[in-house]
Amino acid sequence: MASPLAAAPPADIENYVTSTLTNFGVPGAAVAIVEPGGSAALGFGVRKLAGTMRVDEHTLFPIGSNTKAFTVAGLAILIDRGKLSWDDRIEDVLPGFKLYDAYASRELTVRDLLTHRSGLGKGQGDLLIFPETSYSRKEIVDRLRFLPPKTSFRSVFAYDNVLYIAAGVLLERVSGQRWEDFTRKEIFEPLGMRDATPSFGEIRTGNRAWPHARTSGLVRGLGPVGALPSVPNIDNEAPAGSINASATDMTKWMSVQLRHGEIIPDGKRLFSETRAREMWAPQVIVPTPPGEPELATSRPNLEAYGLGWTISDYRGHKIVTHGGGVYGGISMVVMIPDLGVGITVLTNAEEHYAVKAIAYHLLDHYLGASPVDWAAAGKIVRDRQLGLAEMAVRAAVKPDENVTPPLPLQTYAGVYRDAWYGTITVTRAANGLAMSFDRSTGMAGQLIHVDHDTFRTHWGDPAIENAYVTFAVGSDRRVKSARMKPVSPIADFSFDFSDLLLLPVSLSESARQSP
Repeated sequence: MASPLAAAPPADIENYVTSTLTNFGVPGAAVAIVEPGGSAALGFGVRKLAGTMRVDEHTLFPIGSNTKAFTVAGLAILIDRGKLSWDDRIEDVLPGFKLYDAYASRELTVRDLLTHRSGLGKGQGDLLIFPETSYSRKEIVDRLRFLPPKTSFRSVFAYDNVLYIAAGVLLERVSGQRWEDFTRKEIFEPLGMRDATPSFGEIRTGNRAWPHARTSGLVRGLGPVGALPSVPNIDNEAPAGSINASATDMTKWMSVQLRHGEIIPDGKRLFSETRAREMWAPQVIVPTPPGEPELATSRPNLEAYGLGWTISDYRGHKIVTHGGGVYGGISMVVMIPDLGVGITVLTNAEEHYAVKAIAYHLLDHYLGASPVDWAAAGKIVRDRQLGLAEMAVRAAVKPDENVTPPLPLQTYAGVYRDAWYGTITVTRAANGLAMSFDRSTGMAGQLIHVDHDTFRTHWGDPAIENAYVTFAVGSDRRVKSARMKPVSPIADFSFDFSDLLLLPVSLSESARQSP
């Protein structure tokens, strides 16, 4: 289970983690722990559902948005070298960079890229990267100018991924290296992170965890039926979420964070102590809604976002944390700076509450707090949310067969364009209508009539959230536009269908203009 490293995790950790994985249906997990006296890397369960390959301390897991702190660290290294500052304006460093709002375009700084306060909505623009798309990072950054803001500049915290992609493009311009190469050479190698990879494209085989998610009520491997689960290549969003790492790697990453940039045991520095303080300094307040009553103990009194990290409190201690979620895996990093303790939990299934249960069980151990049954509390919340989602899905999959569309199906067919996403095609199929997102791999399937001019998607890939599609029809009985929204009330925010405004274009125009 454990690597031969010196640390003293709680005696019940194996039983607790194993039972939590079983209760939530998670095939495998890895846990990394850093203490002042040493560290430990632990593996639990299996790499693939129904498989026999065990998770160990070197098994690669996706860390998702915990990648963001690596991008920030890369920029901090460049700042230490005098090539950049947090308050440099982006348009001065990236010529041609533009946002929808002229004022924000002119004033946006490196710091703004990293603190989720640009005015974009939560997850806005994520359909450019997820599910897997053919857009390059440069294309994604170019399309930021078509994303209308949800709020005024610097007024509200709203988590985004697309501006971290811009931060990666910025790093590439200043360093003269690909983000992947810089991260590997300037961070992984100095820290001795020998398992880690900055690219999904590099981990198709080997000692890696396979992705799993809950579809049709069951946790299943993601991918074609009868085949090994597939891993979408989301390297176009690499600076925001593409690192895969082992528990052993994460002990080294947390160690350099807890030592404010100092690399042990050689005493060299990854980044300066000044940069370390800046990364953990609150930049924007994060709203803390009441949340679920079963998890009230974990609710912070105050929460803020720094540079790639969340800063909050727990049981009277400052904690520095971040979560990460990608296709088929969830991660969480939690550090207690005044105790020199760091905890990382990595899993190969999309079960957030299982990850939180393990992380908070360990937090309580190191803080000497009275134990809370986090797994039981999280399961109550998870099951309640699943119940709401399943009700919405059941309602969606049982349309009234006696209700027919008010217009011939061919009327809805055609090519539609959204300013920031590109083109989406609706075609007349043998069994009705079909829809495809033209730049998104595998995002295609049926359109099932629901009511009036509203249809529901039925994607070929069950891991993609389904959505309602409502066509707006004019008095001339022609489609003027279409809007979408997720079917499930707990759909991941990255399925930002609601931000799309689909306008019909002619087939000739579609052929002439690139999406």
